[in-house]
Amino acid sequence: MNVAGVVVNYNARDYLLRCVESLLSEGVEGVVVVDNGSSDGSEAALAEAFPEAKWASTGSNIGYGAAANHGAAVVSSDYLLVCNADIVLGEGAVAALVELLERRPEVAVVGPLIVDATGRLYPSARRFPDLLEAFGHGIVGQFWPGNPFSRRYTMAEWDHAGARLVDWVSGSCFLARREAWEAVGGFDSSYFMYMEDVDLCWRLRQAGWEVAYEPGARVTHVQGVSADRHPYRMLLAHHVSMWRFAWRTTEGRARWLLALVLPGLGARLALTALRRWLAGARAAAAGGTRLQAGTRATVPGGVRSQAGRQSG
Repeated sequence: MNVAGVVVNYNARDYLLRCVESLLSEGVEGVVVVDNGSSDGSEAALAEAFPEAKWASTGSNIGYGAAANHGAAVVSSDYLLVCNADIVLGEGAVAALVELLERRPEVAVVGPLIVDATGRLYPSARRFPDLLEAFGHGIVGQFWPGNPFSRRYTMAEWDHAGARLVDWVSGSCFLARREAWEAVGGFDSSYFMYMEDVDLCWRLRQAGWEVAYEPGARVTHVQGVSADRHPYRMLLAHHVSMWRFAWRTTEGRARWLLALVLPGLGARLALTALRRWLAGARAAAAGGTRLQAGTRATVPGGVRSQAGRQSG
């Protein structure tokens, strides 16, 4: 199939091993793990379990997009399977993604159906939001998840059961045609974390390529394994990336409206951080109650980000 796997890792050792195992079992011919400065023994564990996989250390946390670009540069293949370390490919996933790219030469990137650890669908194929939808999803969505803005952005009216062209797919796992990847320079590394997938698909479409979704490929994504180690830093990075993408994709007089977006982003950041803190406090309190009752329990250091590294 001439597919190379580019796995971005940051202190996700146990998840990484399951990820690499699934890639190799699905026929990915070359796997490179690009590590962003892990300290959890990921390198030694990978070398022992899968010596055929390459290890490429960046030396520090340079961000998801920059790390993926680094990995793409050190492998040679027609197709690039770019993914997080906390995903597991379902049976036949790679073959289904390759089949679509070979059948549709106009498609640059194809994303699979993604479910979380409980099997619940994650809306990984979405529309590009306009400013009104971005505001509604970002602000109203904090209190009313099923609001019309979020539903349109996440394509909630669609059951995600059939393959189709979409605006963008999640960067947590996708297959890219190398020709198209190199034509636009891969990810924009100025995005440290989040929105780099939206930006990549936007630039590909601006260049005349298409983006597709293929539910015949199923992937399980735990979400947030690395991001949860520095949750508030990741929240800030997410909002900075949202602003960067809004500025890049808005032109002319519409840019004046961005003056209204900036305080909205600040409000969203504050609300999201507060909700995160409250959820963590409740989880810690509940864990403490269970321990006091004499039951076996593990007190979490905080709850998982609802978006993981997704760009919602």
